[in-house]
Amino acid sequence: MTQKLTSLDGTPASRLAFGSMQFGGRADAAASREMFEACIDAGITHFDTAHVYTDGASETLLGGMLGAHRERLIIATKAAYTGGASAQNIRSSAEMSRQRMQLETLDVLYLHRFDPDTDMHESFEAFADLRAKGHIRHIGLSNFAAWQVVKAASIAAKFDQSVAVIQPMYNLVKRQAEVEILPMAQDLGILVAPYSPLGGGLLTGKYTSGGGAGRLAEDDRYAARYGQDFMHSAAAGLAEIAAELSVHPATLAVAWAAAHSTTPTPIISARSAEQLAPSLAAMNYAMTPDVYARISALSPTPPPATDRLEEQS
Repeated sequence: MTQKLTSLDGTPASRLAFGSMQFGGRADAAASREMFEACIDAGITHFDTAHVYTDGASETLLGGMLGAHRERLIIATKAAYTGGASAQNIRSSAEMSRQRMQLETLDVLYLHRFDPDTDMHESFEAFADLRAKGHIRHIGLSNFAAWQVVKAASIAAKFDQSVAVIQPMYNLVKRQAEVEILPMAQDLGILVAPYSPLGGGLLTGKYTSGGGAGRLAEDDRYAARYGQDFMHSAAAGLAEIAAELSVHPATLAVAWAAAHSTTPTPIISARSAEQLAPSLAAMNYAMTPDVYARISALSPTPPPATDRLEEQS
């Protein structure tokens, strides 16, 4: 059974999470607060940030908004994107995150990415120490391959710890997680909170008309990540289905990611409350099996993890 994340007062994690990566960057303080309040109004209880986002402004702004909501919200952040996964780096990152957000306890602390140069025993000893001190409640892993998660889970158990949640990339045109990550997490009882359900904005439909300002147009990394022709064809197909159903493409994209049989919790984000609204609408969108199948057919289903194709149903 998949672990359930709950807040300090026992409130369960919402069907979607909100990522505050844009806070203090593309979203100024006023826009950030508007999005936070829109999330609260929509029933979002799971908020995600990271030590490195916008040079700390994301954590600082998010922490300043919590106020009386704190006890009923799940606040997740990430450590050690830079500097490696040493015990010292994890501890110092966690402490700075606690100070920025003015929190005694971080509900989830992720290791932001796999570090091949640090023994994970050292990393999880630090996590265990932070949990013993009450500084964190749950351990997460971000951007880990399936084998790395399994290895981490085995090492965590040596310290009487477990991996509660993982954060891979997952959307209609980035489906590698379906091969091993999603089934692995389901088997081990690990919650999956995938990021980029909108494919960097590609699946909102704003690029299909030949325009649109955003990361794909402004960031070479995102342009390369989502530069393959089939991805843009899939985005155009999604926009057509959305128009037929009178639904925003972003709503369908987020709802599709959430509708996988392993029930992941996609992390939505935006630069403004107006931009966020279609993604938030996915909280209440009922994805039918027929629509799910039509959307799935827009992009290639990744091949299975084995080459024994004759054994695949």
